[in-house]
Amino acid sequence: MDEHIWATVARLKEWLAESNPAPDRTHRTMRVLKLTEEIGEVAQAVIGATRYNPRKGAGHTWHDVEQELCDVILTAMVALRTLTPDAGKVFAERLEHVASRSLP
Repeated sequence: MDEHIWATVARLKEWLAESNPAPDRTHRTMRVLKLTEEIGEVAQAVIGATRYNPRKGAGHTWHDVEQELCDVILTAMVALRTLTPDAGKVFAERLEHVASRSLP
C-alpha cells in the first residue's frame, strides 16, 4: 500500500493523541471501539439508502454508504497504527495471507 497513505495515517494518529492526552492503553482501546461506531454509521446509511425504515424516509444515498465505508477503513488503519508502528507491513502481510488462501 502506498507509503504516503500510511504516513498520513500516522499523522492522524499523532493528531488524535495530541488532542486527548490519555494513556496509550486508553488510546488503543478507544480506537478499536471507534470501529463499532463507524460500522453503525454504515448500517444507518444503508437503511437510509434502501428506505428500509419508512418512518425515517430516504435520508441517505449509496454515495453516503461509500463515504461511511471509507471512514471504517480509515478508522481501522488508525487503530492498527496505534497498535504498531509497522502497520503497513502488518496489513500487507495479512492481505497476502488472505489472498493466498482465498484466490486461485
